[in-house]
Amino acid sequence: MKLQELLKKVKPISIVGNEDIDITGVNIDSRRIEDGHMFIAIKGTQTDGHKFIGKAIDLGAQAILCEDIPEEKAPGVTYIQVDNTEQNAGKVATVFYGEPSKKVKLVGVTGTNGKTTIATLLYNMFRKFGFKCGLLSTVCNYIEDLPIPADHTTPDPIELNRLLASMVEMGCKYVFMECSSHAIAQQRIGGLEFAGGIFTNLTRDHLDYHKTIENYRDAKKLFFDNLGKNAFAITNADDKNGMYMVQNTKATVKTYSIRSMADFQAKILECHFEGMLLDVDHREINVRFIGKFNVSNLLAVYGAAIMLGRNAEDILVVMSSLKSVSGRLEPIHSPKGFTALVDYAHTPDALENVLKAIHEVIDTKSRANMLRPQIITVCGAGGNRDKGKRPLMAQEAAKYSDKVIITSDNPRDEEPQDIINDMLSGLDSKQRKAVLTIVDRKEAIRTACMLAQSGDVILVAGKGHENYQEIRGVKHHFDDKEVITECIADEDYRG
Repeated sequence: MKLQELLKKVKPISIVGNEDIDITGVNIDSRRIEDGHMFIAIKGTQTDGHKFIGKAIDLGAQAILCEDIPEEKAPGVTYIQVDNTEQNAGKVATVFYGEPSKKVKLVGVTGTNGKTTIATLLYNMFRKFGFKCGLLSTVCNYIEDLPIPADHTTPDPIELNRLLASMVEMGCKYVFMECSSHAIAQQRIGGLEFAGGIFTNLTRDHLDYHKTIENYRDAKKLFFDNLGKNAFAITNADDKNGMYMVQNTKATVKTYSIRSMADFQAKILECHFEGMLLDVDHREINVRFIGKFNVSNLLAVYGAAIMLGRNAEDILVVMSSLKSVSGRLEPIHSPKGFTALVDYAHTPDALENVLKAIHEVIDTKSRANMLRPQIITVCGAGGNRDKGKRPLMAQEAAKYSDKVIITSDNPRDEEPQDIINDMLSGLDSKQRKAVLTIVDRKEAIRTACMLAQSGDVILVAGKGHENYQEIRGVKHHFDDKEVITECIADEDYRG
């Protein structure tokens, strides 16, 4: 592509060099530069891409998009100066890859919790409708049934547009993606055209990056501010920030609720660990999910499918066949009679929602059997992340559990015991009596399995679908589901 064409959405401050050159690729990572590429120097939170301009040129870069043009300029290289490279990276990427988001129905999902579930269920639903689809999510990216491993909730703008272009080439008609607050704030989705957006909820998370809850909230809102007039915006009327998110959008606004009047409504009629009987817009449906938060997730899916032109009856038929996303309240049943649930809950609100969902089921069972099972929660908190949520997570675990085992999550570069101590600081002396601390996560899960009796419920929270533990910058294989299964199969444990 000619450089002039590539810059059609960019407003340069100045250009030094020849604009009539061919560009064979674009990249923000200097290590991936090849002959004829454009290198985009971004001033990131960790490093400044301007430091790697020389390296990019050595590898063959023919054009540099930057905020500061170097004093020493390489011959034959064109320098394009803009006021903010981060804001322009997506614009360049979407042009280079042929504006793929205009060739599919792209739906974005943002919020603190529920993004993965909603995006994945929509992907599965529309595939069941017979469409070729793409998925961009925390767990994995998919082009139809081809898995593409995911390193971030939302890829960088270059990778994102490359994936979308591949989806278009494979014949995908719909793409469903998670839009994280980082991705929105860092303009990773800049230049994309969305057919619709969904807001799930907003609670404390990522304050290590955003600093304040207001900054975090407004990053989410920016997504809806940028939706076009032909798009739809579906928001959770049960969340106090639900209507705030869409107050400045040009899109068609629809609401969903399990508590009040809304465009899409539902209520729980029955619930058990295998699923729920729901009333969705005055139609009864059995689903394989538990918890009020999952009813909200399913309503968002239902509403989006309606806005994408599907028939309500057809949506509900497919919805009844959908299964929970990997690592989201995933049950494992023990021969001892207890149930272990693996969930990704890693915020205070998510932990509260999951534990409340467990209570909804066991309270129904205990009324029938006159026996109340125990809830044993195994949880931790990630290192190098928002420290303020650690004591809050411990408080939620203690409030809704009979026993709590605080352990390691992904400690990253922090000492696991320091993270555990941060969590313990949120508990009073009475609560601490019901808490064990076991640094080794495998031993913590094993202890929970040994403590559990028939009818009890173990919640192993925090990692969900993840199959690793990150310790001092190194990822080690670790899968909560595997550890639970090993414990259940262990003859010594089974006694």
